[in-house]
Amino acid sequence: MTTMMKAIQVSRFGGPEVLELVDLERPRPAAQEVVVQVANAGVGPWDAWIRAGKSVLPQPLPLVPGSDISGTVVEVGPGVTDFAIGDRVFGATNPRFTNGYAEFAPVHAGMIAKLPSSMDFERGASLPVIAVTAWQMLHDFAKISPGQRVLVYGGAGNVGAYAVQLARIAGAEVVATASQRDLESVRDSGAQEVVERSQSLDAYRGMFDAVIDTVGGDVLKASYPLVKRGGAIVSIVEKPDAERASQCGLRADFLLVSVNTSTLEKLADLAATGQLKTSIGDVLPLRQAQLAHQMMEGLKHKPGKTLLVP
Repeated sequence: MTTMMKAIQVSRFGGPEVLELVDLERPRPAAQEVVVQVANAGVGPWDAWIRAGKSVLPQPLPLVPGSDISGTVVEVGPGVTDFAIGDRVFGATNPRFTNGYAEFAPVHAGMIAKLPSSMDFERGASLPVIAVTAWQMLHDFAKISPGQRVLVYGGAGNVGAYAVQLARIAGAEVVATASQRDLESVRDSGAQEVVERSQSLDAYRGMFDAVIDTVGGDVLKASYPLVKRGGAIVSIVEKPDAERASQCGLRADFLLVSVNTSTLEKLADLAATGQLKTSIGDVLPLRQAQLAHQMMEGLKHKPGKTLLVP
C-alpha cells in the first residue's frame, strides 16, 4: 500500500496563491471514520473562507481544504458498520469542512451516504453541502408544506438553485429572484415567478410563508414585511434581526448546515430518479486548485459546481 499521496495544503492564510500541491502521508481512519479514495472534490465558498482564515471554526495550520467529496471507500475505521471497502460514496468530510482536496480523505461516516448506481462521481460531489443546505433551510427550519408560498433570494446561485427545485418538489409555489441573464434558467428549474433582482418586491407584502435568503444585506432587511405572521426567514449569509422578526410574528435565524447521512440519502433518491437536477461547472485537475479559487473570486468560469479531480 502506498503511504504517500498528493494533496492541496494551506500553510498560511491568504488568497488563492496559498494553495500548494504537496506530498503528504496517506491518512488512516480514526473511530467512526472511513478513508475514501477521492474521485471528485467539490469547490465551495466555505473553502475560500477557510483558506483566507475567515472560518467561524478554529482551523489549525497546516490544513488541507475541501469538504464535498465523492469516491470509493478503501479503509474502514473502528465502529463503522454502515460502510464497507469498495462502497461508492458521496458527502462531506468532517464538521470542520477540511481534508477533501486530496487523493485520499479521512471522512466522518455520519456525513456520507452510498452513491446510487445510476449516479456518477461528478454528480455525487456536486450535491453535498449546497443541496443539504437548501434542504435544511426549507424542511428543517422553515418546515414548508404543499401549497405554501416560498421566496428564494438568489435563485440562480448554487444553494438557491437547489432551494427552488426542492421547494417545487415539496409542492410549494416558488417565487425567486435572479439577474436578467438567469431569469429563464431559474424558471426552468421550477420557479412559478422569477423577479429581476433589482426590482422591488413591495407588491408581495405579506404573501410568503417562508423566505430563503442566500444574498443578505439590504435584501434580508427588506424581507420582513413580505412574510405572513407565523412564517419564517432563514439566511445562510447573516443572522436576521431577532427583534424585528419578533415584532412581525416570524421565526428567523441563520442556518449553519449539518451534513448527515439521512439527508444525503433523500437527496440522492431525488437526483437518481431525475427529480433533482445537478449542475456541473468546470472540472479541473487537483493541481489547478488555485485556478478553481480564482474562479470563485470572479475569474470567468462555467455555471455550476466546480470540481477537482485528484
